[in-house]
Amino acid sequence: MNVIRTLPLLVLALALSACAGKPARDSAPVSVEVAPAAAPAADVANTDAAPAEPVADTAAPATQASSDPAAAPVTGGTAPTNAEDDFAALYGGPAPTADGTEPTGAPYDPWEPFNRRVHSFNNVVDRAVARPLAVAYTNVVPRFARTGVSNFFSNLRAPVTITNQLLQGRPDDAWDSLGRFLMNSTLGIGGLFDPASKAMVPRRKEDFGQTLGTWGWRRSRYVELPFFGPRTVRDVFGLAGDMPLSPIRTIEEDKIRIGLQGLQLVDMRSQLLAVDDMRDNAVDEYSLVRDAWLQRRNYQIENDLRGKHARGKDDPDAPIPVDAMPMPNWGN
Repeated sequence: MNVIRTLPLLVLALALSACAGKPARDSAPVSVEVAPAAAPAADVANTDAAPAEPVADTAAPATQASSDPAAAPVTGGTAPTNAEDDFAALYGGPAPTADGTEPTGAPYDPWEPFNRRVHSFNNVVDRAVARPLAVAYTNVVPRFARTGVSNFFSNLRAPVTITNQLLQGRPDDAWDSLGRFLMNSTLGIGGLFDPASKAMVPRRKEDFGQTLGTWGWRRSRYVELPFFGPRTVRDVFGLAGDMPLSPIRTIEEDKIRIGLQGLQLVDMRSQLLAVDDMRDNAVDEYSLVRDAWLQRRNYQIENDLRGKHARGKDDPDAPIPVDAMPMPNWGN
C-alpha cells in the first residue's frame, strides 16, 4: 500500500506530540485533596470553650491515614505515593478518596479551548448530516438488515484486532479472533451473520491506540479531531498504525470504497441515536462526551491488562475506525 495514505495522520500526530512536550504531571492533578480531620481541628482551635482532648482525638485519624500507603494523601504538598502514581497512570486521574469514592479531579484536557471549538464544528456536521442520515437509515432499513450490516463491518475489523492482540502478547485471544473471523466469513456468508457468537467465541475489538496503552502509554491528553471525534494524542498515533491494516482502504475503486465507508459511518451513528436525548439535555454536552469517552477508553485499556480469565467483556463502543471516514485514496 502506498505510504502517502498515512502521511496526513502522521503529520497531525507528530504535531500534537510536539505540543505535548510538557510533562504530563505538570498539567494533570497531582493528588486527591482529602483532609477529613482538618476542618474539625480548625473549629476546635477557634472555640475558646473547647477542651484540649478533642483536638488530640481529631488529629489521630489524620496521622494514621498518612501512615497508610493505600490511603489518599492529605493536603499540604505531600508527594503522591507509588500507589497513587500507578492509579493515575492506569485510569488517567487521581486516586480515590479514603472511603473509596471517586475524586472530583479534572480530566486531562489542557487543550480544552481548542477541543471545544472542534467539538462545536463536529456537532454542526453531526446535526446537519450524520444524524439525519442515521434517522433515515433506521426508519427505512429493517432491523435484521441493519444487524447484518453491523456484523459485516465488525467482521472486517478482525485483521486489526488480531494484529493488535499479537502485539499485546495475547496469542490465545488472537487465535480466538482468527477462528471467529474464519467462521463468520464462511458460515456467516461474508460476516453478514454471526454464528461465532452462538458458538460462544468471544468478540474482541482492539486497535493500535489500545496497544500503545498496554505498552505503557496510559496517560495521554485529550484531543478532539474534526470528523473523527474524541481521541487522545496516543490514539492519533493509533489511527496511523491501524490504517495499513484496513481491508476497506485497500479497495482502489473510489466509488466502492467511499460507499462502504459512508455506510459504515451511518451504521455506527445509528447505534448512538439512543443517547442523543441525554446529550441534548446535558448542561455541558462537551464535558459529558469527553468524560464518558475517557472513562470508556481507560476501561478498554485496563481490560487489556488483565489475564484472559479475569478479562471482562469488551466495550462494543470503540472509537470511529480510520476506515469509516469517507475520503479519497490519495495513494492511487
